[in-house]
Amino acid sequence: MELSFMNTFFREWEGLVWLSVAILSGLVLHYAVFKVARVLVRRTRSVLGESAVKHCRAPMRLVIPLLFCNFLLPLAEFPAGMLLFLKQTLSLLLIGAVAWLIIKLVYVFEDIVLSQFKMDVADNLRARQIRTQIQILKKVVVVVVTILALATILMTFDKVRHLGASILASAGIAGIIVGLAAQRSIATLLAGIQIALTQPIRIDDVVIVENEWGRIEEITLTYVVVRIWDLRRLIVPITHFIEKPFQNWTRTSADLLGTVFLYADYTVPIPAIRDELRRIAENSEHWDGRVCTLQVTNATERAVEMRALVSGRNSSSAWEMRCEVREKLIDFLQKNYPHALPRVRAEIGEQQSQRNREARPGSEVYL
Repeated sequence: MELSFMNTFFREWEGLVWLSVAILSGLVLHYAVFKVARVLVRRTRSVLGESAVKHCRAPMRLVIPLLFCNFLLPLAEFPAGMLLFLKQTLSLLLIGAVAWLIIKLVYVFEDIVLSQFKMDVADNLRARQIRTQIQILKKVVVVVVTILALATILMTFDKVRHLGASILASAGIAGIIVGLAAQRSIATLLAGIQIALTQPIRIDDVVIVENEWGRIEEITLTYVVVRIWDLRRLIVPITHFIEKPFQNWTRTSADLLGTVFLYADYTVPIPAIRDELRRIAENSEHWDGRVCTLQVTNATERAVEMRALVSGRNSSSAWEMRCEVREKLIDFLQKNYPHALPRVRAEIGEQQSQRNREARPGSEVYL
């Protein structure tokens, strides 16, 4: 009996030595592979290489030793119970590590795709479309891989596998109950997927939501983050962009028309104002050269309404252009045609009017 115990003891220690060798061998191989990979990446400056080293280094530190352990485990003479426990544990760890690696590979794919589409260009419409789709689909893939990994882990247990038939049999009733309970949540998730496919909004789109002007900063499966002009963040449920109207200033292109309204007296020289508007636009760094026009859009009993239209490369340029045109046209009127500024006229009695004409011939009374 003592000899049998000693044999069992030495076999267990021998098995632990084999597992230790497998783990150390895997770690050494991992270190060597990624050491060489980092050197190659520095030389080639490859986006694929940089992203793979960055994202896959951590999960591969688990995957490689676990593979070595699975290969060398049959060489270790463990007792049947311990051998079964070790196989089960290694299988669970390997499933989790592979799922982690797959998720990191999704990040690698994202980096490769986004490297082809730059956001820091004037016309970044296509880049915003791709970025929006990649971000949402990445979240979907992560959720799916996580669920499949958990399901695979559960299926490694015999008792759970035997319960599969009963689970499938009750899936119909459970599905109805869960569907009724999570109807709103499911609708939100479906709205997120619909946003990714149809793209009424994209990352960095300029929108007006709830009377707030801002840019789309983040899109998730359940909500959208809008960065407002004063750096506040507006959190909007993603169903809002499916169910309610909103303004998207960069839906098809980034260029916009800026509108400036001016009100002046009937004596204002329209051609001079139009020429000054052209001069302001041509000297402005925000004008894109497409549209610059002045129109008289209304005439009331008190003033003339003029509308200046100017174009910009994007919403920011259009906004700056509007402010610049408004400021410089007002300054132009004040300096050159102060009499054309809005004023209110009134008539007085005949005797008072006669006295005014006698006192100041050719003058006109203004209030």
